Order: sequence, then structure tokens, then C-alpha cells
Amino acid sequence: MTEALFDIPAAEGSWHTGRVVGFDVETTSRYPSQARIVSAALVVVDPGDPAGPRVREWLVNPGMPIPEETTAIHGISTALAVAEGQDASEAVRQIAVELGKEFDAGSAVVAMNAPYDFTVLQHEAARHGVGMPEPRPVIDPLVIDKQVDKYRPGKRTLTDLCGVYHVVLDEAHTAGADALAAVEVALCLAEHYPQLQLPAEELHDLQVGWKADQAADFQQFLRRRNPEAVIDGSWPLASAVPESSPSQDSPVTP
Repeated sequence: MTEALFDIPAAEGSWHTGRVVGFDVETTSRYPSQARIVSAALVVVDPGDPAGPRVREWLVNPGMPIPEETTAIHGISTALAVAEGQDASEAVRQIAVELGKEFDAGSAVVAMNAPYDFTVLQHEAARHGVGMPEPRPVIDPLVIDKQVDKYRPGKRTLTDLCGVYHVVLDEAHTAGADALAAVEVALCLAEHYPQLQLPAEELHDLQVGWKADQAADFQQFLRRRNPEAVIDGSWPLASAVPESSPSQDSPVTP
């Protein structure tokens, strides 16, 4: 953990004591600009709602064949999406509207590897002529875990983080299960590290800097062998870095 993180005092009104919403998409491609959404989920965890968590899921017909290699990950075939999925334009509109409501209300929206999910949605929104909400405030367990436990060896996929923080993840790579697990990992991080107990807006701003630093460190490492390596440090939306560039994180899965 960096000294800077130790210097951050816990604050009243921390994000982890209020309404927290998990967001996840499953898609046709690992590349955000090419990916079409085939399923999405919003999972609401609200301390004031004893019946929660509440899950809203979308099955989407992406309007194109779903590659077999991505079906093998999330289990959604072209036949299933065509037979039971919503029209993509309507589904993307609904997802964007519901996310926008949460951001407008100040809910902390949790997304594991946020630049993937939000950049996919950004491209889908543009594709279908839908307004894209500003993703803020966002909580990204991947960025935070890298900051608080920088030198821990091993991968940092959602499954890996669930193992580290003792979160049960059933049905990995289904949008609802992944969204809920990401929320639970994020809440565990807040409990383990009181320095993360801040208003969501403040933690959002810290993550912007943390992600940039993490990307710069990894880019410097890669340039020992490849002087042209570029790692995008933008967060929570990716920038226009070529998608064939090496990824800072574990390979993105749809």
C-alpha cells in the first residue's frame, strides 16, 4: 500500500454505507469499440431495502452472430439471443437510462475493470443514437485492489479477487452474478482498508490518479522489451488507444 493511501482519513458519509449498484456487461468481443452487448445487469444493494439485493438483467439480441469463443465464456448463443433477446437499440436505451438515474442520485456504481464496461456502453449508445450518462461516481475493485495490495503476486480477475476476499461467485461470467460479486468485493475492500471509506465522489477522483499511475508503471515495464508499448491510463472510460495495444489488466473477457 502506498503511503498516500495511509494518509487518507476515513470520512463520514462513506460510499460503502449507502446505496451501491453493481454493473456488468457480457459481449461479443474483448475490444470495447467492436463489442456488442449480449447481456447486462444492474444489481442494487441498499441498506434501506431488507428485500435486496435487487437484480435487473437484460438479454440482448446484438444483431450479429455471437462468436463461439465468447459463447464459451458467457454461455449465450446466437440462437438464444435471437429467440429471447431484446432488440439492441431498446435494451441499450434502457441500460443507459437506468444507469443515468443511479448516477444522478449519487449512487456508487461498482464495475470491475470499469473502462471495459463503460466504454462498451459508450460505443453501443453512439451506435444506437442513445444518450450516454457520465459515469460518475464509479468504484472499480480492480483499480483499488492494485492500489492497496500492489505487490501481491498472481492474477487479478474477478474470480481471483473473490478468492482473496472470500466472496462466493456462482455462475461466473453471467452479468448478474459478476455484478453482485464485484459489489461484494468492493465492500470487503472498504472494510479491510478504512482509508477507502470516503464519499463516492472523492474515491472516484482518487481512482483516476491511481489508474493513471498503474498504467504508467506497467507501460514502463513493457517498454524494456517493446519501446512502442502503450498502456491506456484513462478511467473510467478508455481513451482512443489502439485496441491491439497490450492491456494493463488481465485479458478482457466478454
